[in-house]
Amino acid sequence: MTNRQIKSLTCIAVVMAAGLGVLAPSASAAGRRVHPGDSIQDAVNSARPGDIITVMPGTYYENVLITKRLTLRGWGAGTVIKPPVTAVTPTTPARPTTPTAPGAPVAPAPGASGAPVAPGASGRALACSQADTGICVMGTAEQPVVGVDIRSLTVSGFKRNGVWASYTDRLSVQRVTAENNGTWGIAQERSTRGLFRDNVARDNAESGLFIANTVDREGGATDTLGAVVRRNTLTGNRIGVTVRRVRNLAVYGNSVTGNCGGIFVVGDEGEPGAGDMTIRGNRIHENNKFCKGNSRLPDIQGVGIVLTGAEETVVRSNSIRGNVGASPLSGGILLFKSFVGATNTDNVIRDNVVRDNKPADLANQGTGTGNRFVNNRCGSSVPAGMC
Repeated sequence: MTNRQIKSLTCIAVVMAAGLGVLAPSASAAGRRVHPGDSIQDAVNSARPGDIITVMPGTYYENVLITKRLTLRGWGAGTVIKPPVTAVTPTTPARPTTPTAPGAPVAPAPGASGAPVAPGASGRALACSQADTGICVMGTAEQPVVGVDIRSLTVSGFKRNGVWASYTDRLSVQRVTAENNGTWGIAQERSTRGLFRDNVARDNAESGLFIANTVDREGGATDTLGAVVRRNTLTGNRIGVTVRRVRNLAVYGNSVTGNCGGIFVVGDEGEPGAGDMTIRGNRIHENNKFCKGNSRLPDIQGVGIVLTGAEETVVRSNSIRGNVGASPLSGGILLFKSFVGATNTDNVIRDNVVRDNKPADLANQGTGTGNRFVNNRCGSSVPAGMC
């Protein structure tokens, strides 16, 4: 072998090693494995920030509370987290609370027994863990938890939520299945720069994916600093995706079908207003399941995309077909009058394929101004003339 060939092979080896280094965990990240019969929470409690916890195939009956940076990853569909077999019974009385939004965490007294406690866990974190949620990621206003990564597992059958996050930054939830949970499948509040990609949320009582400013009080919209909801499959829920009182995010490439409603963008009279987001490239077909109304909304059936109290939102290049119902919210793309008087302002609805939705493919209600419908392929609109 010549010197030139030896040098060439050496260069190739260096390049390959560098490439493999991109894929491999950093040298500082410790690896931990959890097997059936072990406690995921014990592994989380003993982990150092930045650790990777791999949960091996099996069914784990517990709630998991995360308050530090780490990666929690399963083994695909084979890793399932379900509610504890024995219900948690606090030994100290819970403080009476009246949640102001469906699914708002109920706050038992801090330190009530039974909830897994991680170093630095707050009373609010304890509340989330005790409120029958599968995985809670909890920071504080003063110290958000940064860089938590949850992936490749299933959370199923919890009375409240599959995955719940509050006061987080750069939370990543990928390839997670959240199914048959009593409120939301995957939900986040008071948080920034979240990534929700390639998840399946099905048959949850409220939204499959829910992004909000807060759930327990009114207030202006939170700037999410570019949160992304991408390539998720949402089916059988009350609403596929709800973004409520937030700004600056993208919802794209999702498949939303078989829910009562597809995508809801919800604002109110607070400042700053909700909006400044992009909803594009989604497939929103036949969301014709019927859901009874509540104090906040009428009956929901046959809903494609609804904007209410939104501003400067772009809805483009979506396929919205066959959403049919008799609800005031039914139809393809609807700018809906807000119950609290907030208007839809300066939104752009363009380049969408909106077909076979009833009572109309496009509808513009309320007194908002500056809303534009451009180059949509549709068959009917209210008022007429927008197709």
